[in-house]
Amino acid sequence: MKKRLLTGLQSSGTLHIGNYFGALKPFTDIYEEYDSYLMVADYHALTSLRDKEEMQKNIYNVVRDYLAVGVNPEKAVIFRQSDNQDHMELAWVFNCLVTVPFLQQAHAYKDKVAKGLEANAGLFTYPMLQAADIALYNIDVVPVGEDQRQHLEYSREAIGKFNRAFGEVLVEPTEMIIEGVGIVTGTDGEKMSKSKGNTIPLFGTKDEIEKAVMSTVTDSEGDVPENVYAIHKLLKNEAELSSIYESNKGRYGDLKKILVEDLEAFVAPMREKRESISDEQVRDVLREGAEKAKVTSNETLQKVRSAIGIAL
Repeated sequence: MKKRLLTGLQSSGTLHIGNYFGALKPFTDIYEEYDSYLMVADYHALTSLRDKEEMQKNIYNVVRDYLAVGVNPEKAVIFRQSDNQDHMELAWVFNCLVTVPFLQQAHAYKDKVAKGLEANAGLFTYPMLQAADIALYNIDVVPVGEDQRQHLEYSREAIGKFNRAFGEVLVEPTEMIIEGVGIVTGTDGEKMSKSKGNTIPLFGTKDEIEKAVMSTVTDSEGDVPENVYAIHKLLKNEAELSSIYESNKGRYGDLKKILVEDLEAFVAPMREKRESISDEQVRDVLREGAEKAKVTSNETLQKVRSAIGIAL
């Protein structure tokens, strides 16, 4: 049997190619090897989002994004957290098992509060809802970046406490560390990041791609513009690039134009697919996914209820 994998999806607004090569592509490369669950984490988003229209737009967009980059809803369970109230019930059980000092040590909580985010109770107990997301589906592996390792440690601690108190009922997950997540060079030579304004839009028009690429910072010394090359190597192998950059040595403008054409050829099919996905199609995917997800989560929650003594 395939191992079971889960990843939580939150819309981060307009995606850029750094999001694709840093997170989306690593997932699309492996998800068919597992019994994969993709959860739209809308209840998690509520810890900081207070805009109804934005919330709904984000839900539609994150599903469109994953479908557009090639995730097949027939080969993964794509569902919405808020369509399955089993998450909230198991999160409460976990909340009753862990201590306040334990939750206070969460890096994500401390970092967000330090940045001025409201220290609401949902943000504080976020790790326990995350643990419930994982435990409900008997998840074996969760793909994360190195900086998210503690998230899985918190989930394992909550699940372990439950099992020690009530018997071996829940599966403890293992993190799948994805090397280099998010490490994609931006147009200024720094890590590509929306906050830095150095991105190339993943589903952008050709004009938007061209505007971003032509703004790429280049060193006036040397034959190869390093930042342009760093982005270009995401699309072509070294042998192909060697020929291109040798024949256009020192011609930075021409190399940027070649990169624009290569990016457009890469982005256009995904952009067109994304534009073709209707709201109704997204709702159908989420409805079917929720039905599949509940089959597993209901079974797990019934075991939990029996173990803690509330199943009469």
